[in-house]
Amino acid sequence: MSGVPSGFRFDIRRTEVVVSHHGRHAVTLRGAAASRFLSAVDAGEDQQELMARATGQYRRGNERAARIDPRNS
Repeated sequence: MSGVPSGFRFDIRRTEVVVSHHGRHAVTLRGAAASRFLSAVDAGEDQQELMARATGQYRRGNERAARIDPRNS
């Protein structure tokens, strides 16, 4: 399934959460954003989706299809 985010990993460093994608640094979450992320992980939410949303990579792939859909004209 191509719509499922994958390849993300996070590390906790003191008060920061460092998110990487396929081994490359993607984003560093600090403060309230890091707390919200860790709370969501503890609550059992999908970690891959949370990290994709944190990096802004969760919308890739469907913009072109949405643009040519006749309902969006």
